[in-house]
Amino acid sequence: MIFPDQPLLDAVVRGAALAALGLLFVVLFVRVNGLRSLSKMTPFDFVMTVALGSLVAGGAQASEWSAFWQVVAGMAGLFVVQFAAAKLRRASDTAEDAMQNEPVLLMRDGDFCKDAMRTARVAESDVVAKLREANVLDMSEVRAVVLETTGDVSVLHGDRLDDRLVENVRGAG
Repeated sequence: MIFPDQPLLDAVVRGAALAALGLLFVVLFVRVNGLRSLSKMTPFDFVMTVALGSLVAGGAQASEWSAFWQVVAGMAGLFVVQFAAAKLRRASDTAEDAMQNEPVLLMRDGDFCKDAMRTARVAESDVVAKLREANVLDMSEVRAVVLETTGDVSVLHGDRLDDRLVENVRGAG
């Protein structure tokens, strides 16, 4: 305890100090492992980010140093697993297929891909909202709308579409 005779002040100061120390370790681990650690490229990466946030929160609430160091070890373990998974994905198509969702074509040349939308559980109103976000003024200018592996939606609009942009997208071929 930092302030043994003032439990409220002790809890506030300890929580703030441990949260800052936990974030310091996250920054250190990201510097060692690279920015890819916190990207949203795959569902695996998203889970990594959420788990890391949960660990930092748990570390800020630690009442014993051993609990805090267990959190730091957990963070380090996540970075090691994420690093190994990224290497494995690069080395093996089978591993990549197992760890990563396939992007899905939701709209092509101004027309909704209703079967794909039903399978992906995406409503037409959701796609229209994304079109507005992308400043689409005319549906006929939309070349493709893709539900990415991260859950983000990409809107491709303009005069023409380079086929390489939808090369590995389910429903594009």
